[in-house]
Parts: sequence; C-alpha cells; structure tokens
Amino acid sequence: MGFWILVVVGALSGVTTVLFGFGGGFVTVPVIVWADSELGDDAMRTAVATSAVVVFVGAAIATASTRREILVGLRGGSGLVALLAVGGLVGGVAARFVPAVVAQWGFVAYLALTLADAVIRPGFVRPAAARAEPRTVSARYGLPVGAVAAFLGVGGSVLTVPLLRRAGRSMESATALANPLTLAITAPAVVPLVASVDITSAAALLLGATPVIVILRRRRIGMPDAVHARVYLGLIAAVTLAMAAAALS
Repeated sequence: MGFWILVVVGALSGVTTVLFGFGGGFVTVPVIVWADSELGDDAMRTAVATSAVVVFVGAAIATASTRREILVGLRGGSGLVALLAVGGLVGGVAARFVPAVVAQWGFVAYLALTLADAVIRPGFVRPAAARAEPRTVSARYGLPVGAVAAFLGVGGSVLTVPLLRRAGRSMESATALANPLTLAITAPAVVPLVASVDITSAAALLLGATPVIVILRRRRIGMPDAVHARVYLGLIAAVTLAMAAAALS
C-alpha cells in the first residue's frame, strides 16, 4: 500500500477521532493488516503495535485540543483512568505473545458484540439516562476495557463511548472524553509493543491525521445527537465487515 494512500487513510482517521472518539484503531488495524499482508501471521501483531502508536499520538493531540468545559467531565474519574492504564499495560504485553489469529478474530468479535449491544439495549441511540449531571463511570470497568482495547489495538473508545453514553452524556461529550481515556490506555500499552511498529506506516498515518485533528478540534461541528449515534454505529459495522473480510482472505 502506497505511502500517500496511508496519508489519506490517516486523514480519514483524524476525522473519526474528532467526531467519534475513535479512528486510529478502527481504521489503522485493518489497513495495516492489508498493507503488511506479506508478513503473514505477524501482520496482525504489527498492526496492533502500529495502531497503538497512532492512537496514542492522535488521542494526545485531540485531548490537548478539547475544550476545558468538556474535559472537566472526567473529574472524579481518577480510579477509572488508573485502571485503564493498568489494563493497557496488561493488554500490550499479551499482544506480544498471544497468537495473532486470536487478536484478529477477537477484533471482529469485539466490534460485533459492541454493535449488537448498542442496537439491542436501550440507552445508546437515544440515551435513556440523559440528565443535567451525568453519572461517573465506575472504575471497575477500567481494567477489562484497558486490557481488551490494548490487546486488540483499538484504543478503547468502542467501549468507553457507550459507557459514557449510558451514563447520560451527549455524543459530543462522550466522544470527546473518549480521547483522554484512550490516552490512559495506550500510553503504557505502547511500551511492550514498540519493537513491532511499522514506522513508515505510522509516520504516514500520523502525517494525515495530525493536521485534521488540530483543525477540526478548533471548530465546533454540530450534528443532531441521534444522527451522531447512528453514524457511529454505522462506522463500527463497516469496519467489522472489513476486518472479517481481511481475516478470511
């Protein structure tokens, strides 16, 4: 896959990072699996490691660019953040040693189950718990969310956004807060994975993503809440199908 194609893919992941709280993992894991397909079984391991770096940098930039009045929503969530970081380290270590096929099909199952949960259970498309003061997400979710997200290289927003949504937050708030939570997961996860990173692909993806994240974070993009939620689910469905096709090829 050409360098400049990866730059374009990076730009698209920058858009989804800002609008939906994800992008690096969902977009880059399938793309790197295809780009490094000649590595065989190691392609997924390389994809997870490369994704961790891209997600970390993208989440850091998005967090730094997020409005303060949204970031205060994490107040009181230090326990959650700490356990997300511990889970991220556990998942990053596991990704180095568990067979790549487990991570590949785990990625597909992870997205499919999350999609089904968001569609079947009430509270995502139209939050059932909308309130002036949203609830704080319990810290007990931190360790499993961090471990699974780091193991699969997806950053964690596919779980943290629904959790924040069901806590009574709007999609704008939930997707923005997903970035600092993703940062907590990927910071320790990058350490055990760094040796497997595809540096050229990571550079191309970040070259495309970084300016897009900075520009979009400075502008408030209005989108009806229910539409925002449905587009989020549509993107998850599309990536699930793409990754399943890559796993079967």
